[in-house]
Amino acid sequence: MEATVLIPAYNEEATVARVVKVAKEAGFPVVVADDGSQDATSEEAAKAGAQVVRLGQNRGKGGAVAQGLKEVTTPFVLLLDADLVGLKAEHLHALLAPVWEGKAEMTAGVFQGGRFSTDLAMRLTPFLSGQRALRTEALRRVPGLEAARYDLELLLTRHAKREGWRVLYLPLTGVSQVMKEEKRGLIPGFLHRLRMYREILRYYLRAQL
Repeated sequence: MEATVLIPAYNEEATVARVVKVAKEAGFPVVVADDGSQDATSEEAAKAGAQVVRLGQNRGKGGAVAQGLKEVTTPFVLLLDADLVGLKAEHLHALLAPVWEGKAEMTAGVFQGGRFSTDLAMRLTPFLSGQRALRTEALRRVPGLEAARYDLELLLTRHAKREGWRVLYLPLTGVSQVMKEEKRGLIPGFLHRLRMYREILRYYLRAQL
């Protein structure tokens, strides 16, 4: 299965290496798009075996993905968040298989049996999952990709619906992610989460017009 794992990352020095290592163990080349991090994200990713694309300034998740895509030469791509916990090689193969076999145009992974907080968030909003598999050229053709920030996943979901893609939501058993409040502290993390939800809501309402 010819696929590259693409990981957009911003200040994820504590977690990015373990995600890269799982992807390498699964047999995939890895590109980490460092979105203007101010910590050692690039260094940790490179030490773990990733090809690192470093953006000079923070451009948002979509901008990082768009930049990283320039280095992807395989026909399929797996998008992963840089802060995953409990990820295993079989999760990646399970995400990719339906797209590679022609049973779906895109898959999205849904946390299950990891942590209550992340499980609940995924159950309520599975369309916001950052764990995806699709054809590389299909991702490149998504309008507005480079300008997307926190709304990247919603952009992909809406594009898939417009294009009539078959999308499969698959369980990622035992997988969760580090919460914003854990990374940044309770108050800063909570405020960051509010900004993220506000941007997603803004995109959602704009898309309704």
